[in-house]
Amino acid sequence: MLQDRIKELKKEIVEYGALIEDMIMKSIAGLWAREQAPLREIIDVLEPATNDREIKLDELCTTTIAQYEPRARALRIVLMVFKMNSDLERMGDHVANIADSGLFLVSHAPVKPLVDIPRMATETITSLNDAITSFIDEDARLAQEVCERDHLIDALHDQIFRELVTFMTSDATTIERSLHLIRIANNLERIADLSTNICEDVIFMVEGRVIKHHCGEKP
Repeated sequence: MLQDRIKELKKEIVEYGALIEDMIMKSIAGLWAREQAPLREIIDVLEPATNDREIKLDELCTTTIAQYEPRARALRIVLMVFKMNSDLERMGDHVANIADSGLFLVSHAPVKPLVDIPRMATETITSLNDAITSFIDEDARLAQEVCERDHLIDALHDQIFRELVTFMTSDATTIERSLHLIRIANNLERIADLSTNICEDVIFMVEGRVIKHHCGEKP
Protein backbone atom coordinates (compact mmCIF):
# COMPACT_ATOMS: atom_id res chain seq x y z
CA MET A 1 0.00 0.00 0.00
CA LEU A 2 1.05 3.57 -0.64
CA GLN A 3 0.91 4.53 3.05
CA ASP A 4 3.28 1.69 3.92
CA ARG A 5 5.68 2.92 1.26
CA ILE A 6 5.46 6.47 2.63
CA LYS A 7 6.38 5.12 6.07
CA GLU A 8 9.33 3.29 4.52
CA LEU A 9 10.53 6.45 2.80
CA LYS A 10 10.33 8.41 6.04
CA LYS A 11 12.21 5.65 7.88
CA GLU A 12 14.98 5.82 5.26
CA ILE A 13 15.24 9.59 5.68
CA VAL A 14 15.49 9.27 9.48
CA GLU A 15 18.29 6.70 9.14
CA TYR A 16 20.06 8.81 6.53
CA GLY A 17 19.90 11.88 8.76
CA ALA A 18 21.20 9.86 11.73
CA LEU A 19 24.16 8.73 9.62
CA ILE A 20 25.05 12.32 8.74
CA GLU A 21 24.73 13.40 12.37
CA ASP A 22 27.02 10.55 13.42
CA MET A 23 29.55 11.60 10.78
CA ILE A 24 29.57 15.20 12.04
CA MET A 25 30.06 14.06 15.64
CA LYS A 26 32.87 11.69 14.63
CA SER A 27 34.62 14.39 12.59
CA ILE A 28 34.65 16.87 15.48
CA ALA A 29 35.52 14.18 18.04
CA GLY A 30 38.48 13.11 15.90
CA LEU A 31 39.61 16.70 15.56
CA TRP A 32 39.18 17.35 19.29
CA ALA A 33 40.99 14.17 20.37
CA ARG A 34 43.55 14.52 17.58
CA GLU A 35 42.84 10.98 16.38
CA GLN A 36 43.04 9.99 12.73
CA ALA A 37 40.94 6.80 12.93
CA PRO A 38 37.44 8.40 13.06
CA LEU A 39 38.43 10.89 10.37
CA ARG A 40 39.64 8.13 8.04
CA GLU A 41 36.48 6.13 8.77
CA ILE A 42 34.40 9.06 7.51
CA ILE A 43 36.38 9.34 4.28
CA ASP A 44 36.86 5.63 3.57
CA VAL A 45 33.64 4.09 4.91
CA LEU A 46 30.88 6.48 5.93
CA GLU A 47 30.94 8.96 3.04
CA PRO A 48 30.75 6.13 0.46
CA ALA A 49 27.83 4.75 2.51
CA THR A 50 25.97 8.05 2.04
CA ASN A 51 26.38 7.66 -1.73
CA ASP A 52 24.95 4.14 -1.58
CA ARG A 53 22.01 5.39 0.46
CA GLU A 54 21.33 8.16 -2.04
CA ILE A 55 21.13 5.66 -4.91
CA LYS A 56 18.89 3.31 -2.91
CA LEU A 57 16.51 6.08 -1.85
CA ASP A 58 16.39 7.61 -5.31
CA GLU A 59 15.34 4.25 -6.75
CA LEU A 60 12.76 3.79 -4.00
CA CYS A 61 11.19 7.19 -4.77
CA THR A 62 11.13 6.42 -8.50
CA THR A 63 9.45 3.04 -8.05
CA THR A 64 6.96 4.58 -5.62
CA ILE A 65 5.81 7.08 -8.23
CA ALA A 66 5.71 4.42 -10.96
CA GLN A 67 3.83 1.83 -8.92
CA TYR A 68 1.40 3.94 -6.90
CA GLU A 69 0.98 7.17 -8.92
CA PRO A 70 0.69 9.22 -5.70
CA ARG A 71 -1.30 12.44 -5.74
CA ALA A 72 -1.72 15.56 -3.62
CA ARG A 73 -0.18 15.17 -0.15
CA ALA A 74 1.43 11.78 -0.87
CA LEU A 75 3.09 13.12 -4.01
CA ARG A 76 4.42 16.14 -2.12
CA ILE A 77 5.97 13.83 0.47
CA VAL A 78 7.67 11.65 -2.16
CA LEU A 79 9.03 14.73 -3.94
CA MET A 80 10.28 16.08 -0.61
CA VAL A 81 12.14 12.81 -0.02
CA PHE A 82 13.71 13.17 -3.49
CA LYS A 83 14.97 16.64 -2.57
CA MET A 84 16.09 15.72 0.95
CA ASN A 85 17.95 12.72 -0.43
CA SER A 86 20.06 15.04 -2.57
CA ASP A 87 20.59 17.49 0.30
CA LEU A 88 21.74 14.72 2.67
CA GLU A 89 24.20 13.37 0.10
CA ARG A 90 25.69 16.85 -0.22
CA MET A 91 25.94 17.06 3.56
CA GLY A 92 27.94 13.83 3.49
CA ASP A 93 30.35 15.45 1.04
CA HIS A 94 30.73 18.44 3.37
CA VAL A 95 31.52 16.18 6.34
CA ALA A 96 34.13 14.39 4.22
CA ASN A 97 35.71 17.81 3.61
CA ILE A 98 35.74 18.42 7.37
CA ALA A 99 37.42 15.05 7.96
CA ASP A 100 39.98 15.79 5.25
CA SER A 101 40.96 19.07 6.92
CA GLY A 102 40.88 17.31 10.28
CA LEU A 103 43.49 14.81 9.08
CA PHE A 104 45.80 17.69 8.23
CA LEU A 105 45.20 19.49 11.51
CA VAL A 106 45.74 16.51 13.83
CA SER A 107 49.19 16.01 12.33
CA HIS A 108 50.21 19.61 13.10
CA ALA A 109 50.39 21.71 16.25
CA PRO A 110 47.09 23.39 17.19
CA VAL A 111 46.60 27.03 16.23
CA LYS A 112 44.40 27.58 19.29
CA PRO A 113 42.11 25.61 21.62
CA LEU A 114 38.98 24.36 19.90
CA VAL A 115 35.97 26.18 21.33
CA ASP A 116 33.73 27.71 18.68
CA ILE A 117 33.99 24.95 16.07
CA PRO A 118 32.58 22.29 18.46
CA ARG A 119 29.83 24.74 19.44
CA MET A 120 29.09 25.36 15.78
CA ALA A 121 28.97 21.61 15.14
CA THR A 122 26.52 21.12 18.02
CA GLU A 123 24.21 23.82 16.65
CA THR A 124 24.49 22.32 13.16
CA ILE A 125 23.56 18.83 14.39
CA THR A 126 20.58 20.28 16.27
CA SER A 127 19.39 22.08 13.13
CA LEU A 128 19.71 18.92 11.03
CA ASN A 129 17.91 16.78 13.61
CA ASP A 130 15.07 19.32 13.92
CA ALA A 131 14.83 19.64 10.12
CA ILE A 132 14.36 15.87 9.79
CA THR A 133 11.84 15.85 12.65
CA SER A 134 9.88 18.72 11.13
CA PHE A 135 9.53 16.72 7.91
CA ILE A 136 8.57 13.44 9.60
CA ASP A 137 5.98 15.17 11.80
CA GLU A 138 4.98 17.70 9.10
CA ASP A 139 5.64 20.38 11.72
CA ALA A 140 5.88 23.80 10.06
CA ARG A 141 6.37 25.51 13.43
CA LEU A 142 9.52 23.52 14.17
CA ALA A 143 10.77 24.15 10.64
CA GLN A 144 10.29 27.89 11.17
CA GLU A 145 12.26 27.69 14.42
CA VAL A 146 15.20 26.10 12.61
CA CYS A 147 15.16 28.95 10.11
CA GLU A 148 15.06 31.54 12.87
CA ARG A 149 18.04 29.91 14.66
CA ASP A 150 20.24 29.90 11.56
CA HIS A 151 21.73 33.28 12.49
CA LEU A 152 23.37 31.66 15.54
CA ILE A 153 25.42 29.40 13.28
CA ASP A 154 26.24 32.28 10.95
CA ALA A 155 27.46 34.33 13.92
CA LEU A 156 29.74 31.54 15.11
CA HIS A 157 31.10 31.16 11.58
CA ASP A 158 31.85 34.88 11.37
CA GLN A 159 33.50 34.84 14.80
CA ILE A 160 35.73 31.91 13.82
CA PHE A 161 36.70 33.62 10.58
CA ARG A 162 37.56 36.93 12.23
CA GLU A 163 39.63 35.30 14.95
CA LEU A 164 41.61 33.15 12.51
CA VAL A 165 42.29 36.12 10.23
CA THR A 166 43.87 37.79 13.26
CA PHE A 167 46.10 34.75 13.83
CA MET A 168 47.13 34.64 10.17
CA THR A 169 48.00 38.34 9.97
CA SER A 170 50.05 38.22 13.17
CA ASP A 171 51.85 34.93 12.45
CA ALA A 172 52.32 33.70 8.89
CA THR A 173 53.21 30.20 10.10
CA THR A 174 49.56 29.69 11.15
CA ILE A 175 48.09 30.43 7.71
CA GLU A 176 47.74 26.88 6.37
CA ARG A 177 46.34 25.51 9.63
CA SER A 178 43.97 28.47 9.98
CA LEU A 179 42.69 27.99 6.44
CA HIS A 180 41.83 24.38 7.27
CA LEU A 181 39.90 25.52 10.34
CA ILE A 182 38.05 28.07 8.21
CA ARG A 183 37.29 25.29 5.71
CA ILE A 184 35.75 23.24 8.53
CA ALA A 185 33.60 26.19 9.62
CA ASN A 186 32.54 26.82 6.01
CA ASN A 187 31.42 23.22 5.60
CA LEU A 188 29.49 23.25 8.86
CA GLU A 189 27.74 26.41 7.68
CA ARG A 190 26.82 24.73 4.40
CA ILE A 191 25.33 21.74 6.24
CA ALA A 192 23.26 24.15 8.35
CA ASP A 193 22.14 25.98 5.20
CA LEU A 194 21.01 22.70 3.65
CA SER A 195 19.05 21.99 6.83
CA THR A 196 17.26 25.32 6.52
CA ASN A 197 16.56 24.52 2.86
CA ILE A 198 14.77 21.37 4.03
CA CYS A 199 12.78 23.44 6.50
CA GLU A 200 11.76 25.92 3.79
CA ASP A 201 10.41 22.99 1.78
CA VAL A 202 8.60 21.58 4.82
CA ILE A 203 6.84 24.91 5.38
CA PHE A 204 5.77 24.99 1.75
CA MET A 205 4.64 21.36 1.85
CA VAL A 206 2.55 21.87 5.01
CA GLU A 207 1.29 25.44 4.64
CA GLY A 208 1.85 26.33 1.00
CA ARG A 209 3.89 29.31 2.23
CA VAL A 210 7.04 30.25 0.31
CA ILE A 211 9.83 31.58 2.52
CA LYS A 212 12.80 30.84 0.28
CA HIS A 213 15.33 33.68 0.45
CA HIS A 214 13.55 34.86 3.61
CA CYS A 215 14.45 32.01 5.93
CA GLY A 216 14.85 33.37 9.45
CA GLU A 217 12.20 36.06 9.07
CA LYS A 218 9.18 35.59 11.26
CA PRO A 219 5.84 35.18 9.46
